[in-house]
Order: sequence, then C-alpha cells, then structure tokens
Amino acid sequence: MKHDMLAPWAEAVPTAGLLTADDLMKRQDVDWQYELVEGRLVRMAPTGLEHFYITDALLDALKAFVKAHKSGIVTLPDTGFIFSGANAPDTVLSPDIAFLSTETMRQLPARGTAEGKKYLPVVPDLVAEVASPDRYHPEMAEKARLYLRFGVRLVWIVWPTQQQVDVWLPNTESPQTLGMVDHLDGLQALPGFSYPVANLFDG
Repeated sequence: MKHDMLAPWAEAVPTAGLLTADDLMKRQDVDWQYELVEGRLVRMAPTGLEHFYITDALLDALKAFVKAHKSGIVTLPDTGFIFSGANAPDTVLSPDIAFLSTETMRQLPARGTAEGKKYLPVVPDLVAEVASPDRYHPEMAEKARLYLRFGVRLVWIVWPTQQQVDVWLPNTESPQTLGMVDHLDGLQALPGFSYPVANLFDG
C-alpha cells in the first residue's frame, strides 16, 4: 500500500489528477472509501467487524447524550465534510463519527436545496476516528492535526489493538492517551459528555 504524502493514513490514487469536492461526489466505487486532500484523491479499504462494534458503541452513546441535551447532531460514518481554505484546492474528509453543535448547525444549508445535497460545508466540533489494523500512530496523528488545523475542537483516535484512545486538542504537539480505566470527556466541544473507554472494547 503506497501511502500519500499529504494523507499518510490512506493510499494515493495518482492517476486521478486534481479534483474538486463535486468531482468526488460523482465518483462511484463500492470497493474503496475515498477522501480528498488538497484536491488529491486518496482511498482506504472498507472496515471490518471490530471497527463496526467500536464505532457503533460510541455512536450510540453520543447520540443518546446529544438527543437528551438537545445539543446538536451526530453524523454517521462516511459523512463527508468539505474543508477548504482560501484559494486552496478542496479537502473532503469523512470521519467515522462527528458531532455538530446547534451553533455549528446554523451554518448548514437548508434541506432540499442544491447545496444541502452536497458535502457538509462546516467544521465539526468533535471528530472520532477508529484506526484500522494497517494504520499506525504517526499516520493518524497527521490526520488528527489536519482536523485541528481546519478548526475541529476535539479529536479522538481509537486504537482497537492497544485498547486506547488518543485525545487531540488544538495547539498541542502530542495527544493524551487514555486507557481502559479512563473516561472519554467531551470537554469544551461537548460539555458534560463522559464515556468509559472500557465500554468501547467490551463486547
């Protein structure tokens, strides 16, 4: 697997050329999951069963909390977000889970409109990624830093094999790593949310 220099967590697709978010949305391929980094197409293999169990557990916990507190929405895996700086090629990332506060939701285009059918043009408050077995800490650290550079307030990188979670915050060089005795905390991105790390890995 040849990793992309701009997106080391994924495999480069060098024949694709420079693409836009609209180009990516038109792409049809069930064998791969795609993202766009500065207009460069990268791809990842579909995920497995352990990835599903962990994502499903965290998704359920977040959705229940957010619904109870009416604090926003939680997006499903593979929801695309377009991150585009001024005069820069499009970047489209699809986190396993993302939380959008009610304030962030106000920036969303209206449902039923042309813009409302495209990738979400907002920066999530919180992002969670579950690392696949072929991914390593330096690769996912780059993705976490990319999210933070675009304005995400809190990033969780879940490591199934080590049964740990790396917690990334803005303006930090390295994450805090949580183990089985610790709790995930929503901090300023999702105040009041707490979830035992052990629950992610207990089947």
